[in-house]
Amino acid sequence: MTKLGGVTPILRIFDIAKAREFYVGFLGFRIDWEHRFDDDAPLYVGISRDACILHLSEHHGDGTPGSALRIETRDIVAFHQDLIGKRYRFARPGLEHTPWRTREVTVTDPFGNRLTFWENEAQPDTEAEPVS
Repeated sequence: MTKLGGVTPILRIFDIAKAREFYVGFLGFRIDWEHRFDDDAPLYVGISRDACILHLSEHHGDGTPGSALRIETRDIVAFHQDLIGKRYRFARPGLEHTPWRTREVTVTDPFGNRLTFWENEAQPDTEAEPVS
């Protein structure tokens, strides 16, 4: 029987220092690996935080600037407070309660990609499903 696995988005970047400042310094991802075909070639980077894996690429044709991602998040309130506490110069995201019963924190990276971190709001008498 066919079974699909996880998805690894590729996000286009144009400035390595800005990408590190945003994804590592602000969002708390770690760099897992970096690859270049040679010293003058574009960089391709694998980053992760918990079960969330992203690829960042300087390669023309990898990803489209302005992409949007939704990332399921456990304890979104603590995540939001952590981001606000960093006082990142280019983003001070809010915590939104949506009509579809989620709480969301949306940030835009320096390259126009929009990342929405979300968590289901607990239903009365039930718990929200945990992130796997």
